[in-house]
Amino acid sequence: MTQLQSAVVLITGAAGGFGQELTRQLLQKGSRLILTDRPEVDLRSQASQLQATLGRSPGEIIDCLSADLANSAGCEELYRQTQALNLPIDVLINNAGIAILGHMVDIPPERWEQLMEINLMAPMRLSTRFAADMVARRRGHIVNISSLAGWIAMPGLTAYAASKFGLRGFSEGLRHEVAPHEIKVTTVCPCFSRTPMLQCDRFGLWNQIDKTVPIPFTTDPARVMTRTVRAIERNQSEVFPDAIASSGRLAKCYLPALPDWISRQIGLSRQSG
Repeated sequence: MTQLQSAVVLITGAAGGFGQELTRQLLQKGSRLILTDRPEVDLRSQASQLQATLGRSPGEIIDCLSADLANSAGCEELYRQTQALNLPIDVLINNAGIAILGHMVDIPPERWEQLMEINLMAPMRLSTRFAADMVARRRGHIVNISSLAGWIAMPGLTAYAASKFGLRGFSEGLRHEVAPHEIKVTTVCPCFSRTPMLQCDRFGLWNQIDKTVPIPFTTDPARVMTRTVRAIERNQSEVFPDAIASSGRLAKCYLPALPDWISRQIGLSRQSG
């Protein structure tokens, strides 16, 4: 079991939908949080408002840090800032991520390259840095927020899926490497959740359709993060925190023709549109 009471937890992408839920729930668990997000985000103000809505909680926010994780220098700067706090990180949650929607041929290369930097390279860089410290202490937990898109690549989400497939593979390999040192790695694979990411930038034909994802195909971020926190406590290797993600994963494993057929139909509908 991973004890979250008094644990020092670093959360990237703390201003987003999942990040706010993680902050709220971990404060109630008694964790000591270090929050980080992009420099243009007023994270400190947001964190203060969140604490005000919670009232008294057993946890605390130690600091709010700004970091641009779209390049190696930003990841290194975040590591340096946490080191300056002189507090060993017990749990690293790589939650920061972005999405774009469109066929690869319609997306400017710099946009999908930025997505790969934030969604895949940043978690790899940070995990490698903090894992070394955790191995030295023989204690720690790394949590990577992947996606059902790390199992099923749908048309229009090719770049996003590539980043999440990569993150799932990295997490699996890292899990085996650090297990002898008592370090845990949890991969979280949710489906679409009702967060601002649903309003991501769209390109080509995908920019011409309704941007509203039907409610039955989305999940409540609070419930998703409740199951995620429970999975962290239980040291689960991989968790599908909602029914859609769980069903999708089973279909991919045991009925692979079904998600492939659905993907083809989506692709054909976009072409005809």
